[in-house]
Amino acid sequence: MPRLFEKYQLKDVTLRNRIVVSPMCQYSSDNGFPNDWHLVHLGSRAVGGAGLVIVEASGVSPEGRISPFDSGIYLDDHVEPFARMARFMREHGAVPGIQIAHAGRKGSAQKPWEGDAHLPNDQGGWDTIAPSAVAFGGNLWKVPREMTVEDIRHVQQQFVAAAQRSLAAGFEWLEIHFAHGYLAHEFYSPLSNFRTDDYGGSFENRIRFLIETFTAVREVWPERLPLTVRLSVTDWIDGGVTVEESIELVRRLKDLGLDLLDVSHGFVVPDISQIPWAPGFMVPIAAQIPTGVGWIITDPHQAEQALQEHDVDLILLAREVLRDPYWPYHAARTLGAEQAATLLPPQYARAVARH
Repeated sequence: MPRLFEKYQLKDVTLRNRIVVSPMCQYSSDNGFPNDWHLVHLGSRAVGGAGLVIVEASGVSPEGRISPFDSGIYLDDHVEPFARMARFMREHGAVPGIQIAHAGRKGSAQKPWEGDAHLPNDQGGWDTIAPSAVAFGGNLWKVPREMTVEDIRHVQQQFVAAAQRSLAAGFEWLEIHFAHGYLAHEFYSPLSNFRTDDYGGSFENRIRFLIETFTAVREVWPERLPLTVRLSVTDWIDGGVTVEESIELVRRLKDLGLDLLDVSHGFVVPDISQIPWAPGFMVPIAAQIPTGVGWIITDPHQAEQALQEHDVDLILLAREVLRDPYWPYHAARTLGAEQAATLLPPQYARAVARH
């Protein structure tokens, strides 16, 4: 049997295969509320055979969203529309997951296809916050307000409340976003954190926000359910986060109850010219830590090789399942997995089996 189609159990949750639909922002919400677009978008990937489907980065506060059009889970009224999606995904064989996030200085942005720049406050934007009062740069020109210790505590409680709402909505897999130049990564990286207090400077201080936030969420998220982190494990730039540092951070997070790492990278500064873009380029890095991994994994044989040869646990797909919601089914056919016949719902399977 291809390893890609082996069941995968983590805590009390069992995935029907090792294919994960990665969180992908849709910029289609109003005041954080998911809608029919999200139901169809995510539901079709569950119908398509993925083992786990993770909702896009959902802001823990209005100001924690990347854009005014991002998903959010900062209101109790958000719970029911999320619950509708979670129920649908579960009914069609996929474990429902959600990623909770705070965008920090990269918040208050336009939709990417409308310029991907900061929105002025009189056009729907807002004042941003960050570890240090330094703008991201490029199109994201706003200078954030440097967070006080009271701000830090407040945001951490927003993460806790978001986790509690996620549980109430029926999600069985929670991921905290510590990557891609958003707030937690801004604390972690020396390229964006210039503080001189207990939250800046040394490695111990730069990881403090991440450790405290994770610990607070772990206390309210049930032990029986997976709690994972998406982490930029390298900035690819001299003076930034290194893989060696990230291995140590992950070791500490595991001691605090981290169940699995979603490996990512970069994007804390505008310059991405040093990223070695190539098919599966993150796989060798991910192999150093118990993980799920993505980034330019497009071919079923490539995914299987990552699992077989690099001791990766899960394969996360984004653009490829946008191109093909039924990638798991087609991958099973390609790899000769007997599970192919079971991945489609009966409404489709009978017709497809005839031809």
